[in-house]
Amino acid sequence: MRTSDRIPVLDFYCGAGGLTRGLLDAGLNVLAGFDLDGNCRQSYERNNPPARFIAKDIRELSIWELRNHCHGAPFSEMLFAGCAPCQPFSQQVKNGVCRCETTLLADFGRLIHEALPGHVFMENVPGIARVKGNSTFKRFLGVLKQNDYRYVYGLVDAKRFGVPQTRRRLILIASRHGQPTMPRERHGRGALPFRTVRQAISHFPPIHPGQTHPEIPNHVAASITELNIKRLRHTPHDGGDRRSWPESLRLECHAGNHEGHTDVYGRMAWDAPAPTLTGRCHSISNGRYGHPTQDRAISLREAAALQSFPDEYVFFGSNKHIAQQIGNAVPVRLAEALGRHLLAM
Repeated sequence: MRTSDRIPVLDFYCGAGGLTRGLLDAGLNVLAGFDLDGNCRQSYERNNPPARFIAKDIRELSIWELRNHCHGAPFSEMLFAGCAPCQPFSQQVKNGVCRCETTLLADFGRLIHEALPGHVFMENVPGIARVKGNSTFKRFLGVLKQNDYRYVYGLVDAKRFGVPQTRRRLILIASRHGQPTMPRERHGRGALPFRTVRQAISHFPPIHPGQTHPEIPNHVAASITELNIKRLRHTPHDGGDRRSWPESLRLECHAGNHEGHTDVYGRMAWDAPAPTLTGRCHSISNGRYGHPTQDRAISLREAAALQSFPDEYVFFGSNKHIAQQIGNAVPVRLAEALGRHLLAM
């Protein structure tokens, strides 16, 4: 397929490029990615040529600036894809009330209202649709209705699209050219088996905490205190957790046979999808991010594989920032499945 025949795409809140990479793999023509975090530029452009990274606050982006990145393609033939950062929704929605500033999605809606792209795709956490009252999400739907878009939205789990990770997200597809549909799940009961942690990371060579592999990019594991190494050694392989620790190793907050949050300091299971990865997925104290058998947290390279990034996708920046790039990304295989579905529609 010639580049000129492929659906042109602008990727908003692109980060390190998980959505862009998946859409490119599906056959769409991503022209540019926009994100306020300029530290993502090298990771994005190194892995997604010829798409360009534009360091820009979406709230300050004008319709005239957008035209400069469209290579002559009319907005009416384009896909605008927006995955606004979702941290506020996941952490600050309580009793159905959002206690945070939510203008990022509103500004994505503003660009849609001004440009009227032919197609729209949005991805976010499920909680965004549960906020009560005249929420930002409901106002976003109002923008679509006002501008004659037909749309569909619903929850998907990335593991049902070939990602070796349980990751529930809300996706929305809208179009001015017909009624869109939701993509069909490919993995699960009655379909292909789920991809597992073993399939994703077992081929990486062993490393120790704090070690960087000399030949495999981003195969680096976070340093761990001697006390936490002792805790990992008492954590059963292949899915074990802190409930197996002796009393002397337990945290004060877990005293008295406290059963809550057993994922913290836990190990992943080899033959199941990984738990949801976050921007702190390289730390054993922030979730079930322990390696199934080695006494360390998963490496950045392994985290990327669990997000279905290809092994040759190289990330740049500090280890802390790379973990955020990986954990905040749209899984590549999910993005590719959505891209193929958009083309099929």
